[in-house]
Amino acid sequence: MWDKIVDAFVSVPWWELLLIFCSRIIEVSMGTLRIILINKGYRKQGVILAFFEVTIWVFIASRVIGGISEQPIKGIVYSLGFATGVFVGSKLENYLAFGKVLIQTITSADNGLRLAEELRKSGYGVTTIEAKGKDTDRTVLMIYTNRKGKEQLIKLIHDADENAMIISNDITTLQGGYISASRGFIK
Repeated sequence: MWDKIVDAFVSVPWWELLLIFCSRIIEVSMGTLRIILINKGYRKQGVILAFFEVTIWVFIASRVIGGISEQPIKGIVYSLGFATGVFVGSKLENYLAFGKVLIQTITSADNGLRLAEELRKSGYGVTTIEAKGKDTDRTVLMIYTNRKGKEQLIKLIHDADENAMIISNDITTLQGGYISASRGFIK
């Protein structure tokens, strides 16, 4: 009995298992990116990824399913590839950082105008709003930027005013307003 179990796990060439594992990582990473691209409005790119994603899936899944009862190790490797693909896809999406964000900063009225000018000199479009806090007057700054550069912007704000409240929101629609040519939103 144990001989049959061992044979089922070692009878598959290592290169075939590696192919299944790596293909699954690529396919699942593509699926993660496809969903994000479509949600961010990049439909054409999402459709192209979908074609390649399902092509890989058809060939790899049929290879695994066709012989799963004789070689169950293929199913285990397929599953490990899926889990690894989810991790790799999320890391890849975070690195590529598609889309746009709205950074809202609440700061004291004195620091607000100075900070807005500093950000404008750095090429950001900034809208300021006068606001009332619990005890003092405040200024709310609204800055639209690419998600890819948001950490740099947050650091710039924090360095200028470490007491500022900084809020970041993903946005899907942006129309009109001032966008610096160097920080433009290109799809």
